[in-house]
Amino acid sequence: MNEKGFTLIELLIVIVILGILATYVGTQIMGRPEEARRTQAMIQIKALENALNIYRIDNQDYPSTEQGLRALVAKPTVGNIPSDWREEGYLEKSSVPKDAWGNEFVYLYPGVHNSNSFDLFSYGADGQPGGDGKNADIGNWDVEEQQR
Repeated sequence: MNEKGFTLIELLIVIVILGILATYVGTQIMGRPEEARRTQAMIQIKALENALNIYRIDNQDYPSTEQGLRALVAKPTVGNIPSDWREEGYLEKSSVPKDAWGNEFVYLYPGVHNSNSFDLFSYGADGQPGGDGKNADIGNWDVEEQQR
């Protein structure tokens, strides 16, 4: 018989090599979950910033602190009611996303760090103001600096 195919030894060698590669890649990714969450929060902040800027273009101003990020998915009913609010809203989903730790983003307009604009931030892993390392706040002022 002259059948072509892989032998059991060849298959085992390939499986072992794939296992080694999977272990290496897995430890590289899994060893940095907090770094991945911080990056995810920064990406979410940037996406929310873009939606807020489109809101401002349509309505000549950002939502107030009282109206909050909810103004991106539902027409505000308090404060300065926007006249040109988009019926489909400003986010793809009909809800405001939570940060990478499952907490609400904090929105202030006018901002403290960005007095001519708004502050948008996450309190980080601990969900509390301030902190260091994985517990440090992540704000749109940080995202801007890191992109430079």
